[in-house]
Order: sequence, then structure tokens, then C-alpha cells
Amino acid sequence: MTPIKILIIDDHSMIREGLRQLLELDGDIKVVGEAGDGNEGLKLIEATAHDVVLLDINMPNTNGLQVLEKLKQKKIKTKILILTIHNEIEYLLKAVDIGVDGYVLKDSESSVLKTAINAVYHGETFIQPSLTPLLKESVEKNNLKSSIDDGLTRRELQVLELLAEGLYNKEIAERLFISEKTVKNHVSSIFKKIGVSDRTQAAVYAIKHNIVELF
Repeated sequence: MTPIKILIIDDHSMIREGLRQLLELDGDIKVVGEAGDGNEGLKLIEATAHDVVLLDINMPNTNGLQVLEKLKQKKIKTKILILTIHNEIEYLLKAVDIGVDGYVLKDSESSVLKTAINAVYHGETFIQPSLTPLLKESVEKNNLKSSIDDGLTRRELQVLELLAEGLYNKEIAERLFISEKTVKNHVSSIFKKIGVSDRTQAAVYAIKHNIVELF
């Protein structure tokens, strides 16, 4: 199997070295480039063939969120997984709003990080499940909940609820006793009906509309 090609953008050299050793241990991931600040990172992303970028938030010159914004402005398509110490909801919401593909905390188990990399690589959006309550708390605090008026079927609501809990298509299929292909069809229909393009946006939608508490 061809290894997933990773770029690491983090201003701490020891963290970069530790991540390289950890990720390359099994041979299914290969680090193909590193950068120590946001400006170097932007140049690296444009110049190096890669699959996924691991991006820190706190960096000199240009921080991680600014890197995200500049990539979007330049319309550079790349898969970004933020790896950060910040579990504050403001950072997460900002990253989601810009269009990040994944968000994982640096104190996570290595298995969580590898799961996130694989998910992002395969086109999924991965938000560390432990952060979902923060999203829900933020929505409730700001009274952002609204009524459902989107034409979702009961089955689609069930799929959306499980999606918002961080389950993958295979896990949703097993939970609802349906095929994975059927789940994929439901997810595509849900995205179209509620006007989102990824699982993170769908999860935020579910929280805002109180769907996670319906069943």
C-alpha cells in the first residue's frame, strides 16, 4: 500500500521529530516535508506533493488559522488537519468556518491522530469526538438552535444524529442495521438537503437544530 504523504507545520522541532517517528513507525504514513512557521508552511504546501497537512495554530509570522485563510483565498485545494493544544471553542469554530478538514488535540492518543489522518485522507471530516460537547455548549449559550425545516426523513435524522456523534459510515451502518452503501446515500442526501459540504458542517447543523437530542 502506498503510504499517505504528510507535511508537518509546527514551530517546535521536537514535536515535528516526535510526530515523524510516531507516524512513520508502521510504514503506512510518510512525512515528506516540514516547516517551522506559517510562511514557510505556505511555500511548502505549494511546492511539495502531499496528501494531508498537519498544521499547528500557534506559530510565528503566520499562524495556523491565517494559513487556512490564505489557502482558501488562493483556492489551493489541500487537506488540512489541525493538531493543536487549543481546546477552546473559539478556535474550533473559526477553523470549521474557514473549512478545515480535521481538528485534533496534541494530547490525544496516537491512535486518534492516525484515525484522523486516514479519515481526512479518504475525504472524511474528523473532529475529535471529545470536542463535540463544546460545540453543543456554544450553540446553547448563544441560543442558536432553530426549528427543522429541511425535508429530512426520520431515517436521515437518525443518520445525521450518529454522524454528529462522530461515527463513521461503517459504524452508522452497524448501528442502524443497514448497508454502508445505504448510509453513503443517506449522507449525500442529507448534505444536499441542509446545504453543507462535509461532516463537520453537518454536525454543527445537527447541534444547532437540536437533532442530537431527538432520539
